[in-house]
Amino acid sequence: MDYTAITVNVSDDVVTITMNRPEKMNALNGTMRSELTHAVMDAPNQGRVLVLTGSDRAFCSGQELSFGEAANLDLEAVLRDEYVPMLRAIVDCPLPTIAAVNGVAAGAGANLALVFDVVLASEDAYFVQAFAKIGLIPDAGGTWFLPRQVGFARAMGASLFADKISAKQAADWGMIYESVPADDFAAHWQARAGQLAQGPTQTYHHIKQALRASFDNDLDKQLALEAELQGKCGKTRDFGEGVAAFVEKRTARFQGR
Repeated sequence: MDYTAITVNVSDDVVTITMNRPEKMNALNGTMRSELTHAVMDAPNQGRVLVLTGSDRAFCSGQELSFGEAANLDLEAVLRDEYVPMLRAIVDCPLPTIAAVNGVAAGAGANLALVFDVVLASEDAYFVQAFAKIGLIPDAGGTWFLPRQVGFARAMGASLFADKISAKQAADWGMIYESVPADDFAAHWQARAGQLAQGPTQTYHHIKQALRASFDNDLDKQLALEAELQGKCGKTRDFGEGVAAFVEKRTARFQGR
């Protein structure tokens, strides 16, 4: 597939997708959603970790809207037919995923970031649930992910007031994993991605499964799932390598299998 709204780079098993509509602050349109869905689904064929970031000064400013188009936009259909496949592709991706938030993440752009396994943000970045300002509710998974990450009270306040939440505040709230000084941000997320790209890929997949299931399972079901997934991990080549490296007091050389 030839991409026009994103770019894809693969280096050292790191698949980096860059939203590339800088003139629109990387706003999401139909083309970008389709291309993101395709690129995310293809990522396991290309590498061992997936990163999403934005070009220029923005991560993603949300859904592209214009006054003339807004009145005729079937938002339910757009969410159901375009957003849901994109979000499911990210959630279901077997690779560890990182959102490297380099600038403003607003509306659907903020919630797109929150779908990823790990969110790293430049201290220059901020998040805003901008929906209420135009008479909408948070979407793109925001009503599911946000309260689980920051709690009900903060999720409600952020949604009603549509306040800007700085990267540092987001990290303090537990909404994202790390806030990083702007000058160090690119090098930092690249190092983090490189670390995961050299790790036990199947184990990461099972970690994701176990943690997500914990929200719905009772203790007995979760313990059973832990045992099941740990059994699968124990049969991987990487487990044997990890044990050998531990015994031999050396760095493990994982192959993702």
